[in-house]
Amino acid sequence: MRPKLLLTLLAFFFLNPHSQSQPQPLVPPVTQGFTCNPNRTRTRCQAYALYRASPPNFLDLASIADLFSVSRLMISKPTNISDPSAPLLPNQLLFVPITCSCNAINSTLAISSANLDYTIKSGDTFWFVSTDHFQNLTTYQSVEIVNPTLVPTKLEVGDSVIFPIFCRCPDQTQKSNQVNFMVSYVFQPSDTLSRLASTFGVSAKSISDVNGNSIKPLDTIFIPVNRLPVLPDSSNSSRNSSSPPPPPPLPPPSFVDKERKGLIRGLAIGVGVCGGFLVLLIGFGVYREVALRKRGGDEEEEKQKREFFVGKGLKEMEASLMADVSECLDKYRVFKIDELRDATDGFSDDCLIEGSVYKGEIDGVQYAIKKMKWNAREELKILQKVNHGNLVQLEGFCIDPQEANCYLVYEHIQNGSLHSWLHTDDKRRRELSWKSRVRIAIDVANGLQYIHEHTRPRVVHKDIKSSNILLDANMRAKIANFGLAKSGCNAITMHIVGTQGYIAPEYLVDGVVSTKMDVFAFGVVLLELVSGREAVDEEGNVLWGEAGGIAMEGGGKSPSPEGRKLEKVRSWVDEALMEESYSIESVVNVVTVAAACVQRDPVKRPSMVDVVYALCRSDELFFDVSEEGLNNPNVTAR
Repeated sequence: MRPKLLLTLLAFFFLNPHSQSQPQPLVPPVTQGFTCNPNRTRTRCQAYALYRASPPNFLDLASIADLFSVSRLMISKPTNISDPSAPLLPNQLLFVPITCSCNAINSTLAISSANLDYTIKSGDTFWFVSTDHFQNLTTYQSVEIVNPTLVPTKLEVGDSVIFPIFCRCPDQTQKSNQVNFMVSYVFQPSDTLSRLASTFGVSAKSISDVNGNSIKPLDTIFIPVNRLPVLPDSSNSSRNSSSPPPPPPLPPPSFVDKERKGLIRGLAIGVGVCGGFLVLLIGFGVYREVALRKRGGDEEEEKQKREFFVGKGLKEMEASLMADVSECLDKYRVFKIDELRDATDGFSDDCLIEGSVYKGEIDGVQYAIKKMKWNAREELKILQKVNHGNLVQLEGFCIDPQEANCYLVYEHIQNGSLHSWLHTDDKRRRELSWKSRVRIAIDVANGLQYIHEHTRPRVVHKDIKSSNILLDANMRAKIANFGLAKSGCNAITMHIVGTQGYIAPEYLVDGVVSTKMDVFAFGVVLLELVSGREAVDEEGNVLWGEAGGIAMEGGGKSPSPEGRKLEKVRSWVDEALMEESYSIESVVNVVTVAAACVQRDPVKRPSMVDVVYALCRSDELFFDVSEEGLNNPNVTAR
């Protein structure tokens, strides 16, 4: 008996994922990952990972969505969860969407994976995050290979690490057999192929054809499916299971003998007639007084009830809103709604800057006040992490539970948006010298480099455009409006937002969110600075569509290819710059950078580090950037 008991305890200790602080796999799965050939594998595909909700940190969709850099809705829809905000049950199955691609690690190795950014926290190791957080959907050996510059034993809090989630795309044969997705699944000790096949609605042979016949516990395998199986909506079932059972039916009435029944019926009729007559006499005498008093009392009671429940609802709403921003209270000033109303004359149109942004003065200081419905939590969360001279500074916020509004209070930028200087006022456009335009471009590039390279996780602005670039009194540029910003990269979204003419093709088509979409939009802004033209013309043609041919050799009358290239660039430059002397080499440099930024393939676009370096090579920047000329838009370049 003792050996049996010892074996049972050991089996429970090693097989139960929560019996230790850091679960250990029985047999390591494929260590380096699943190799692929970048030349033969399609660029990317939609895949899914089956994930199990687990205590204590991953029992809600929000935390799991953050881990995989997706939205809660993207998990709740394929998983058949009607209420994305509801808590999850331990071990509840979830389908998490991932973007699978063949990623080259070095000249000899490429693995099929969805690369996710993860920020190291206290106590994290490659092994622990791989086995606990990502539940063996990757391995620590693969993480080490993908992150060659990081030393596993010297990780620091805040380090950004790529975790390659194992995945696979269907090949042509599988597609012809109606395989649309591969589901990454960690084989459990209690699993069998027949049970998995039944769960996913496929054959056991189709699973073994993809994964072979030597599947071991905790291996990541791939299940080929035409469509995802429908999981029960546990957000409803869990609630329904707690409902009390219906009460049992009442027993049927017993029969009474006929004689007693007749006697009771006669007495009931007599008493009923007499009682009814008496009630009429008494009721008629007091009807008017009672009715009048009751009417007044009911109205007062109804009023008190209404005030109570409305007040209670507002207090609960205010408490909820304050809980969302509690971590910001010590960093930003909390304004009162009366202060903002007084500063903006009740949010009058006279104080309106643009959209829902108002100008107001509080204690002698000018502010830009952004009015919005309560969806500012993500924007506040991101703004807490950024602090840079080329980003508009958040000064404080205000919540108004009466109307469920939130107000973000920013520093006021005196000279308005770059869009207004370039596209709404010819006089202003002519005042904007080439030197000032290059300086603006570098300011914006520096701001983007900061949020892409120096925040953890990286921040993607998602809405870079000339109207979100503000110019201060010295004509220095600051990036504004982080309302659409996303913390984390390489995510997929079904909800496409942005401004026509600035949206990167991969985001528009596939919903891919990455820093390269900001690079694309920045390239469009560069084209605006050079040409003075809108991102989209009146006929709906996008400006970036012409960028590929701007810096190409061809056209023109010059006998030399370089001469023809210069002619083409010069003919494309904003006519407002013709009155000043500028360096055509500087313009060619900026145009070349813009053309690189707006390439259709995001992989071929430069990083913002490369962009800043390339722009700073402009001949115009040999001037001292602190000279007075940069502070005066009327000063012309050499």
